Amino acid sequence: MLNIMTAITGAPFSEPVTGGTLYTSGGFNYRVFTANDTLGINNSSLSCDLLVIAGGAGGGGGNGGGGGAGGYRLISSTSLSVGSYAITIGAAGSGGANGVQGTSGTDSILSTTTSSGGGGGGGNGSLVKNGLSGGSGGGANNQFGGTAGTGNTPSTSPSQGSNGGSSGNNGGGGGGGKAATGGGGDGFDNGGAGGAGTNSESTWASVTGTGASGYYAGGGGGGAGGSTKLGGAGGAGGGGAGGGTTLAGTNGTTNTGGGGGGGGNNATGGNGGSGLVIVRYAA
Repeated sequence: MLNIMTAITGAPFSEPVTGGTLYTSGGFNYRVFTANDTLGINNSSLSCDLLVIAGGAGGGGGNGGGGGAGGYRLISSTSLSVGSYAITIGAAGSGGANGVQGTSGTDSILSTTTSSGGGGGGGNGSLVKNGLSGGSGGGANNQFGGTAGTGNTPSTSPSQGSNGGSSGNNGGGGGGGKAATGGGGDGFDNGGAGGAGTNSESTWASVTGTGASGYYAGGGGGGAGGSTKLGGAGGAGGGGAGGGTTLAGTNGTTNTGGGGGGGGNNATGGNGGSGLVIVRYAA
């Protein structure tokens, strides 16, 4: 009987799409990848939208600039052929010790679709950390007012990252976000705010439980430059707040590509937030 049934039914039909965590809402399936994995496209090619966000950068230490948001790429109405696609989730950049720049986040990758990490925030001094391809530059701190980090906008995927804000006296500038330049230090040793990220994919964020208030890729706030001073607010989209007085910067939010906040006076910067990959297709 078993052999007869097997001959009649044949091998079971495989799941058309595999990998990540599956969410379904509003007529769409969302395959969400928060760790390295494999996307499987079985049976036939898949028409889909892709969201790829790299890890955010760490904030600078010691009156440091905020870390830039992770590089960001949205590709609509593309097609993936039958096969297996390696998914790499970009790691967060590390916050810098006192006087040390934060490090850049790393790429998130879906096959050949790559979004590069953001630029780290400046440390205590005239250091500047520019954004990598697609990343947002973190603001640098300098006793006399540091130069802003520069976000990179490659022609293949425009507007991935904005510039960081320059410092004012000892307060660090905010890191650049996806949608806005980081704020500059105010000249009274307070840190600048991180640049805002984007909420154009707010539906994706609310469905999958990722994102911060429906936003992704916010810059980290700049660190304070002395006692009784305030660090800058993190940019909407997972950016960490800058440290006030002698406090460490806050970490960027996991899986949003948010930049880490700059450290307050003599304090360490916050780490960036890790990246994210989402594949959306019709349910």
